[in-house]
Amino acid sequence: MEFLSLLFLLATGIHWLNTQGQRQRTILLAEQLRPYQIEKHMEQLTSAYMRALGETDPERQQQILQLQEQAEQQLANEFQNLAREFAKLSAPPTRGFKLAIPHIDQLSPKFTFDMRRLLEVHAQGIGRTVSNLHGLNPKERSFQMMGEMFLMQHSCHWFCKSKTIASARMLAQHQTRYEQALDAASPETRQAYFSVVQG
Repeated sequence: MEFLSLLFLLATGIHWLNTQGQRQRTILLAEQLRPYQIEKHMEQLTSAYMRALGETDPERQQQILQLQEQAEQQLANEFQNLAREFAKLSAPPTRGFKLAIPHIDQLSPKFTFDMRRLLEVHAQGIGRTVSNLHGLNPKERSFQMMGEMFLMQHSCHWFCKSKTIASARMLAQHQTRYEQALDAASPETRQAYFSVVQG
C-alpha cells in the first residue's frame, strides 16, 4: 500500500512539473507570436487550398489560388521575422522535449530539440514553397504548402505540449496524420526537420 501511495505521489509530482513547464513554453511562444497574424493567414490559406484542390474547373482553381498570393507572401515574411526574433532568445527556455518528462533536459540535451532551429527550418520551407523554387504545378504547390504549414503548426504544439498531443490536434483539426504532413512537405524541409528533432 505504501508503494502505491509513493507511486501516486511521484506521478502527481511529475504531472505538476510537466504542466508548469508546458505553461512556460506556451507563454513564451505566445509572446513571440503576438505581433503577427500567422494563424489568421494559415486559416485563410488552408480554406482556399482545400477549395482549389476540390475544384474541377482549372480556370476557377487558378482564380482561387491567385487570390492567395498576398496572404502567402505575408505568411512567409511574418514567419521569417518570427524565426529571426525567436533565434535571439537563449536556451534552455527555447528547448522542446522529445519526451514529455519534466527536467529531462538536465539529464542530456539529446532528449530535447532546439525550437530556434526548428522555426528556421519551417521559415525556409514556407519561403521556398511560396517562391515555388521547384516549379510545381498549382495543385502540387498547394498540397506542399499545406504540408509545410501543418508541420510547422505541429512543431509549435509539440514545443508547448508534447508530440502526442500535437499529432492528435493535427488529426482533429485538419484530418491529417503527422506522417502525411511530413510526406507533403518538401524534401529539404523533411531532411532539415529530422536533423533537428532526431539530432
